[in-house]
Amino acid sequence: MNASTHGTALITGASTGIGAIYADRLAKRGYDLILVARNQDRLDALASRLATQTGVSVVTVAADLNDKAALARVETILRENKRITMLVNNAGIGSVASVLNGDVDNMEAMINLNITALTRLTYAVAPAFVAKGAGTIINISSAVGIAVELLNGVYGASKSYVLSFGHALQRDLADKGVRVQTVLPAATATEFWDVAGYAKQKESASTMTAADLVDAALAGLDQGELVTIPTLHDGNEWTQWEAARRALAPKFANAKAAPRYALDVEASA
Repeated sequence: MNASTHGTALITGASTGIGAIYADRLAKRGYDLILVARNQDRLDALASRLATQTGVSVVTVAADLNDKAALARVETILRENKRITMLVNNAGIGSVASVLNGDVDNMEAMINLNITALTRLTYAVAPAFVAKGAGTIINISSAVGIAVELLNGVYGASKSYVLSFGHALQRDLADKGVRVQTVLPAATATEFWDVAGYAKQKESASTMTAADLVDAALAGLDQGELVTIPTLHDGNEWTQWEAARRALAPKFANAKAAPRYALDVEASA
């Protein structure tokens, strides 16, 4: 296979799970790779395998995106490496803890990774993509970005942010040659569940493999989907839900409150 057919894809959270599968699939499509994760040994093992199997160039960057200096290094790569044509914002952590027994410092770290790092990396690469009129940004959200009551509240809210951010990016970048896809996995068999404190979810009959998830997500990208929900079998349900959401927007534009909020003057006198 000829290397560099499609430029270079930078993938965060690339050493295991969904990120590692993205690396495998994109290498086989002819992308050179920049793999970002905390674990250098895992990165090196994956890079060696993919370079040998596919012939593409694979560069590894050991970086904790919760560390400002490390995050800044990756931002610089995205701004300055003109070969980059795709960013896969996959790095993230989760939790199943309620507000009553979750550690708030852990929640802050989750916000920093799931929201702040994803946002900063997107802001770093978007101008470069616009300048050349091409590029793809894939942001990994979650089905709990919609079904927010299912898991930890901060986690669900962080993934709702990713979905909302993706809508705004599509508005801002679509006419500038930049594609933005938001992927909403449901339960997927990765180490996510070990970190989140609910390892048994990996064995559930309703849990999808990471390989099936990524293959479906890339099929959605090929089909031009803006939002891809691999486990939702009836795509019309998303289309209708999203249409109803958008139809609400113009109904918010009223200078006066709805009649149901009017004070009963006589009753209060």
